[in-house]
Amino acid sequence: MSLRYTRATRLALAIAVSFACAQANAESGPEATVTDLDQIVVTATRTPQSLADTLASTTVIDRERIDRLQPASLPELLRGTTGMTFANNGGPGKQTSVFLRGASGSQVLVLVDGVRVGSASAGLVAFQDIPVDQIERIEIVRGPFSSLYGSEALGGVIQIFTRRPDGAFTPHASVALGSFDTRRASAGIAGKQGNGWYSINAAHERTEGIDACRGAGFPIFAGCFTEEPDKDGYENNSLSLQGGYQFGDAWDAEARVLRAQGQNEYDGSFSNQADVVQQVAGARLRYAPSEKVAVTLNAGRSVDESDDYKDGEFSSRFDTHRDLASLQADIGAGTGLVSLGFDWQRDAVDSDAEFDETQRINRGVFGQWQGDFGKQSFQASLRRDDNSQFGGETTGSLRYGFSFADDLKLVASYGTAYRAPTFNDLYFHGFSNPDLLPETSRTFELGLRGTHSAGNWSISAYQTRAEDLITFDSVTFLPANVDRARIRGAEATVDFDIAGWMVLGTATWLDPRNDSQGFNHDNFLPRRARQSGRVDVDRSFGAFSVGGGVYAEGERYDDLANRTRLPGYSLVDLRVAYALGSDWAIQLNAGNVFDREYETAAWFNQPGRSYTLSLRFQPKQ
Repeated sequence: MSLRYTRATRLALAIAVSFACAQANAESGPEATVTDLDQIVVTATRTPQSLADTLASTTVIDRERIDRLQPASLPELLRGTTGMTFANNGGPGKQTSVFLRGASGSQVLVLVDGVRVGSASAGLVAFQDIPVDQIERIEIVRGPFSSLYGSEALGGVIQIFTRRPDGAFTPHASVALGSFDTRRASAGIAGKQGNGWYSINAAHERTEGIDACRGAGFPIFAGCFTEEPDKDGYENNSLSLQGGYQFGDAWDAEARVLRAQGQNEYDGSFSNQADVVQQVAGARLRYAPSEKVAVTLNAGRSVDESDDYKDGEFSSRFDTHRDLASLQADIGAGTGLVSLGFDWQRDAVDSDAEFDETQRINRGVFGQWQGDFGKQSFQASLRRDDNSQFGGETTGSLRYGFSFADDLKLVASYGTAYRAPTFNDLYFHGFSNPDLLPETSRTFELGLRGTHSAGNWSISAYQTRAEDLITFDSVTFLPANVDRARIRGAEATVDFDIAGWMVLGTATWLDPRNDSQGFNHDNFLPRRARQSGRVDVDRSFGAFSVGGGVYAEGERYDDLANRTRLPGYSLVDLRVAYALGSDWAIQLNAGNVFDREYETAAWFNQPGRSYTLSLRFQPKQ
């Protein structure tokens, strides 16, 4: 079985690489179109910028792609994105951790409409609880961005934007039925009227799931440390509200809230059920008296709540809240742009467990300069954070681009980043260390990007060295700053249309090493696949559209000692859709069509072959 998966993985990765290498020689047909590089992104610079002009390694996933793929969850949508892999603990709705360029989930910053999300106690973001039906688009920037955003942005930033109106009135609705007794439904309305706009969206998901874990208790103590052979279901209900108004030529404001509330069943010896809440609320006021000056005030709050139960009996509660505010001024200076800003953040935890401290405050000031000089472009940023727990941390970055021609650009960058310790690391009574320092990193990157008559391509290589990583100290039985890591990687992406076919390919090579002295020196960091790749191909034939994808990951280890090996695997997905007129479409998705068995975390099961039938209503604009 291991040999079969290895061959399949190599084949799928070879396909992804071949698309990346063959793009430069691709011939465009009469129906070929160039991917729109003029779309505006904001995450890489905290200012609006054309995707073609950004110097950061950036991926954008828009609503059109979401509708075409019809993914069951946010992790499924992001799976195979350049440089990104996931570790999932047992199927739909279960804890899912992201790895971006080898950085762990706690070292990747996640924003929803500009508001930082995630658990301040555990340091992780509940990707599985963010409903994909509420998402308009996603921007992913890879590399160190603490010089703009502060803590956690070692591996990159993922920013999720909720749905907004495309026209005067844009309703939408969808229903879906699938394997594992899965049911999903969503509906919403959005529109623009005069100087204002609004958006209201609701979604529901319920599934019986699969048996999440085949763990073992005494004396093995593996996986979830218990054996509960049952189906572990999941339910999520979400609602988003937002709106905005233009007050004359200079002032505009907007406000939004997203709440996702659900119930998750899993396998565990101390708890096996959780009631969860993810909530994000924010408001923005912008003053732009001229094209050269803009001042923006943002405020928001994110909530991560979990009430845990064991066989229906309450066992624990972990609720964290983040209050945030920022003031940013963007000033045009010749051919460049200067940005100056101040960020304020308060993290708080409310739990039945004992914490020595229950809140902390971080203040950050930053400055950025962006400039273009003929074929050359620059981006430089510097930030100073002052934290009530560990004091100060200074980070910076410098990015450079050189355009050999309109369709070929060289980019290079260097940046430093850090991650603040979590409340569990610092204040969990009896198991913490209040003297912990932030984890720090420095990263070099070199890349080349191009456009072709049929589409776009990019390749890049990078190296990250991280220090003072927090790990368990076997001498003191407490967390300590003792680990180091060295991560090298290369990635390639192609996106093109040829003879009516839309093709997207990604390939990532990773060498994530433990650089600490001791028994695990030079071992691979756990749960990071050393190769990953994805190819999606889609085409329309009148009212019909067909597509499919191949996703593959190489082997990885589940532990620091590199004794528990997880074999590589490949998955094949297929989809077919039919347009029932201009506003309605029906689609059938088949996932893992060859019913492969695989693991992304040892002892935790993954779904086999599955089917989903969906009906979608989306009037054309």
